[in-house]
Amino acid sequence: MSTRPDVGDAMPDVAMETPEGGTVKPSDFKGGKLVVFFYPKDNTPGCTTENIDFSALAKDFEKAGTSLLGVSKDSAKKHQNFIAKHDLKAPLASDPEEKGLADALGIWVEKSMYGRKYMGMERSTFLVDADGKIAQVWRKVKVKGHAAEVLEAVKAL
Repeated sequence: MSTRPDVGDAMPDVAMETPEGGTVKPSDFKGGKLVVFFYPKDNTPGCTTENIDFSALAKDFEKAGTSLLGVSKDSAKKHQNFIAKHDLKAPLASDPEEKGLADALGIWVEKSMYGRKYMGMERSTFLVDADGKIAQVWRKVKVKGHAAEVLEAVKAL
């Protein structure tokens, strides 16, 4: 397993697919702050709550000069449906590739449920500064209150 990038390291710059069919990568946001939140799956309870919480605070993040980007392995089409169903305001990206951004960050990990092992996304959030460096990392995120906690960190940066 590769070393996981941490605070002070450059954010890996890997292109991901947008629901609109384009691509987006962390360097597209250079010059402003960026919050990239990774979640396991569209339309599951925790992931839906996390996306709604970030969407509810989207204007506050914008006022703080910070872009949001939610990332999962779901397809662009699934993201389109998820956005429409929940009126999400935080842009989403698909990171379906092996050797994608989640892999580069070391958050595509082996998980276990009911004794069954499988690969999955570790719910994690990365705050990237205007220079493209990782300013703060939240790993194994608990959804409740997380978006507000990230907003406070953004304001402090």
